[in-house]
Amino acid sequence: MLADLKNNPQVCPYNLYAEQLSGSAFTCPRSSNKRSWLYRILPSVSHKPFESIDQGQLTHNWDEVEPDPNQLRWKPFEIPKASQKKMDFVSGLHTLCGAGDIKSNNGIAIHIFICNTSMVNRCFYNSDGDFLIVPQLGKLLIYTEFGKMLVEPNEICVIQRGMRFSVDVFEETRGYILEVYGVHFELPDLGPIGANGLANPRDFLVPVAWYEDRQVPSCYTVINKYQGKLFAAKQDVSPFNVVAWHGNYTPYKYNLENFMVINSVAYDHADPSIFTVLTAKSVRPGVAIADFVIFPPRWGVADHTFRPPYYHRNCMSEFMGLIKGHYEAKQEGFQPGGGSLHSAMTPHGPDGDCFEKASKTKLEPERIADGTMAFMFETSLSLAVTKWGLKMCNCLDVNYYKCWETLRSHFTPKSRNPTGHK
Repeated sequence: MLADLKNNPQVCPYNLYAEQLSGSAFTCPRSSNKRSWLYRILPSVSHKPFESIDQGQLTHNWDEVEPDPNQLRWKPFEIPKASQKKMDFVSGLHTLCGAGDIKSNNGIAIHIFICNTSMVNRCFYNSDGDFLIVPQLGKLLIYTEFGKMLVEPNEICVIQRGMRFSVDVFEETRGYILEVYGVHFELPDLGPIGANGLANPRDFLVPVAWYEDRQVPSCYTVINKYQGKLFAAKQDVSPFNVVAWHGNYTPYKYNLENFMVINSVAYDHADPSIFTVLTAKSVRPGVAIADFVIFPPRWGVADHTFRPPYYHRNCMSEFMGLIKGHYEAKQEGFQPGGGSLHSAMTPHGPDGDCFEKASKTKLEPERIADGTMAFMFETSLSLAVTKWGLKMCNCLDVNYYKCWETLRSHFTPKSRNPTGHK
């Protein structure tokens, strides 16, 4: 009986191999110590040497092009037809922007994935950081060493550093990835909100153990992202040969519909940090390397208040994406599958049409963002856009700035009391 309680018995049940996957230093405090024990048919060390392979549009070079402080917006990123070019999840990774240094475990990258075919006898793992994956078009069947996860649009998943996974798709598929180096995503502290609210721990799902005992003689490819480069090694068996596991270092998924929204019920705006689903903390208290924030369906009831998002200049950088619907501050131009980037201290806010409408409307309780899910990757780092993002993707909206050109002065120097715009 005692043998069954050991992490690493002399001989494992079913004659399996025991392997520990560590997501934190051994000496981290218990509250942040991450590790899992995997019991597998063959250990993951059973492979041929890694060799460098082409990395496509995946990069960590933040000096490819000159900095651009302008407001940037991208039209939906185009997915090639499988008949024109087959592209799986790994070959479809395109780095849009990022900052920091992989080798020192400090920074982030934002990637777009576009794919039209499943990964066949190929898996991927990331030695550099965690992937927070946001599918926008098409569902993902993700095989991991811990089991399988089906992730659909309006759900997210996190594949943490070092975890091997493969992705099956069923149609042309697109989405967004937030990668963080050196830290892991966690739930934000709730402070005076109390014990309940925002994303509740019970709603995060982890896989149930699943395995395949499959031989693939010298034909299974393990792809590793290491120091920003891609490497591949061959092996004879499927890596998804974990029969059982236990621990707290796992992949997981979350349905965004389960988010408990908190909002202003009297007047004015609470800051968008109240919509934070997950955060990756920096060493500075209250400052995140990255936050994942959503703008879900909710009630708007604030009185005497301009209800759309306010005009803003931020010390943080804000990348926004749209999973579905129409974003309230920009009904036109910002489309599902596209994105926008407002860099540190770059002004942004509602377009002219939104401002005029929201300034004149009768304020009554109303539903906001029904049928819509916009999100934001926010970071304390100053993001550099890649050459692909600025020049090669052919999706950059060069007329984005024009959405604010219709804004005009309503200043009435002889009358303090606003009476509505005419």
